[in-house]
Amino acid sequence: MSHIVLKRIDHCALLTINRPDKLNALTSAMKSDLIGHLDTLKNDDQLRAVILTGAGDKSFCAGTDIAELSELSDQQGSEVSESGQKLAREFENFPVPVIAAVNGLAAGGGFELLLACHLRIASTAATFSLPETWLGLMPAYGATQRLVREIGLGHAVEWMLTRRKLSAEEAFDFGLLNRIVPPGRVLEEALSLAHEIEQLSPLSIRACLKAVTRGIELPLEEGLALETELFASLFSTQDAREGTRAFLQKRKPVFKGS
Repeated sequence: MSHIVLKRIDHCALLTINRPDKLNALTSAMKSDLIGHLDTLKNDDQLRAVILTGAGDKSFCAGTDIAELSELSDQQGSEVSESGQKLAREFENFPVPVIAAVNGLAAGGGFELLLACHLRIASTAATFSLPETWLGLMPAYGATQRLVREIGLGHAVEWMLTRRKLSAEEAFDFGLLNRIVPPGRVLEEALSLAHEIEQLSPLSIRACLKAVTRGIELPLEEGLALETELFASLFSTQDAREGTRAFLQKRKPVFKGS
């Protein structure tokens, strides 16, 4: 039985972490499987969005399987962190939007993967936490960097040092979630959002993501230069011709990603 399930729904890929008996905790093999699926999907020109979710109704992902951490050497610990960071970067740099559909608990490395997703939808029953310090450890899939950038130094440090658990409403108020919906409607809402995205120019979507994910790491002037470069590149595409002509002709555009 595979613990990572890939399902295609029209132009959307649904990736499900399928280990509900362990609250969808990640093993090294599962991280490798996720990276393998992403490597395959990124070459699919028909793909418009990816949805990441967890099996069952209790957990999105409880983080790294603690059974794999209890007896590690420092070198092995480095490998666990590097593999988790690599997976998070794969989601963050993916060329089409990655939507996290959070159906329950998002803790530790699971929450860190959520931070690497472009868009986030959660059940009102979902909870969010970074409990690593309770284990004598620390976040290692990128939360020490991404969470500070998202909500500021003080809140991020307090959250990590106290292992505080946030509700979906609190996470939404912090700006960590795009939408919250009743339990049982998370995947439906994620698919609805993916469908909204499918109506737009895929080349424009990819350019926006590239400008944001690369630009956030650049000085402002370099980020603005990247924006100009990407904006200019769209004028050589048929999608730009179609979009502008459709607007002037008062009709719905038909984008082909070329």
